[in-house]
Parts: sequence; structure tokens; C-alpha cells
Amino acid sequence: MWIASITIVESRIAAIPPTTSAISAFFTCGDSFASVVLLAALEHYRNSHPVDVPDTGTLRGDLLAALTGMGEARAAFFAIAAAAAFSGLLADTGLTPAQVRDRIMGDQRLSRVRTIYQRAHDRGEIDLERIPSAVLAMPFDLVRHDLLMDLEPLKPTRIRSIVDELFLPLVHNHHNGPGSA
Repeated sequence: MWIASITIVESRIAAIPPTTSAISAFFTCGDSFASVVLLAALEHYRNSHPVDVPDTGTLRGDLLAALTGMGEARAAFFAIAAAAAFSGLLADTGLTPAQVRDRIMGDQRLSRVRTIYQRAHDRGEIDLERIPSAVLAMPFDLVRHDLLMDLEPLKPTRIRSIVDELFLPLVHNHHNGPGSA
């Protein structure tokens, strides 16, 4: 099994001084070799499959493009993470799936989302001060959920449903305010 191979490689890499190892950039205090391997594989995938921040001129268009791009570019990313979880590698790292995502994506994930919403706010489509952060996170959370469950890009009808039937009605409810018609 490949986990056994990782253990053999781990013992060989441990003998290399950290300053001479390209992998040392992934180590932080307490990182296991399994976490280094997983994080390196996921970071490599993320770097080789970038997702652009769309600017279509509308919040709906930006979200449709962003969620489609996320689904297409990140489907294999989620397949790797799911395989790691099911194989026990994720347990060996001591990291939760959210921690792995945050270590790999860092602020990049949040800055892309903020850019989309800030542009919509600047155009007057939404009022960021009135919309709860949970509502703003929801379309991306749903796409991540579907990717994790299906391990393949979302169908366009599912993305339109997330945006048009779930997200935009919630945003418009908060934009117009309670009791507004």
C-alpha cells in the first residue's frame, strides 16, 4: 500500500537537513510526514489549476462563473482529499478537512470571494453591511459539499439553482430589509 511507501520515504527524508529539503517549506512544528505529503500534493494541484476571479458585471454572472470555475478546477482536489480521508492518511495528519483547505488555500480563498462581493456592493447590487457572512459563504459551501459528495464538477443546472433559487433570494431579502416590499 502507498501508506507503507510513505513511511519508508519519511525515514529517508528525516535524515536530510531541513534547510536542504524543498519539502521543509511545508513543515511547521509538529507536522507529520503524512501531512507534508498530503499538503504538498494538494498545493501542487491548486497551483497547477488556478481559478480566476470573474468580472462579468453582475453578481449573478460573477457567481455563476466563479462557482463553475471552482467546480471544474477543484473536483480532482476534492477527490484527492476524499481519498486521503478514506485511506486514513487524513487521520494520520491530525488535520480536519477544513484545516487542510485553510492550510492550502489560506487567504486566497477569502480574498476571491470578497472581491466578487465587493464589486457587487460597489455596483449597488448588494449591501454587504446587511448580509450575514453565513449567507455570503453559502454558495461556496454548497459547491464544496457537492464536490465532496460527488467528486465531479457540478452540473450547470445545480450551479444555477444554488445562485438563483437559494442565494439571490436570501441576498435580496437582506438587501431590501425586513418588512420591505
